[in-house]
Amino acid sequence: MASWSEFAADEPRLAGGIRLLMQQYGPGFGYLATVRADGGPRVHPVSPVITDDGLFCFIVDSPKRCDLERDGRYALHSFPPEDSDDEAYVAGHAWPVTDQARVARLAELGRAAPQVDWRLFEFTVDVAMLARRYQGGSVFPGGGPGQPAVQVWLDPRAAGDPGGAPVGVPDQGPTRHIRGSHRAAA
Repeated sequence: MASWSEFAADEPRLAGGIRLLMQQYGPGFGYLATVRADGGPRVHPVSPVITDDGLFCFIVDSPKRCDLERDGRYALHSFPPEDSDDEAYVAGHAWPVTDQARVARLAELGRAAPQVDWRLFEFTVDVAMLARRYQGGSVFPGGGPGQPAVQVWLDPRAAGDPGGAPVGVPDQGPTRHIRGSHRAAA
């Protein structure tokens, strides 16, 4: 499990693109998927906080917080842009942040209301994906009309399926950029 800063150091352009989509409306905005106690998915809008130090989210007392405290697996997807179908996705594990100085620093940065019953979680990154789509004459490397340019980063330490991709990696197009190499998507 890589921290956001480890992922960003390994793939700075990909991390920058994901951060841009997550923060396209100012503060972070995306959809958080968690795992319910019965194993089913649960999806919630959230405001992730992305810093050079990590990927964080303040979670109020709610079913999603119970999900993360019981089973830290998560997926986070960007909110759709108004002018394109570009998308960003990260998945991994969430851990409560217990260092009170770090919590206070991030609460100030994220403008987390002190009177609200929230808990700060840090999200590790097992997989990260950025899809950019053809836009009126602009073709992104690896893409073209009707085909998104998709970059996927997989943490080499994350457990995966026999095909090499962690479970939950979206199949988003003809090409995946995985740790510096290209391969055809299944």
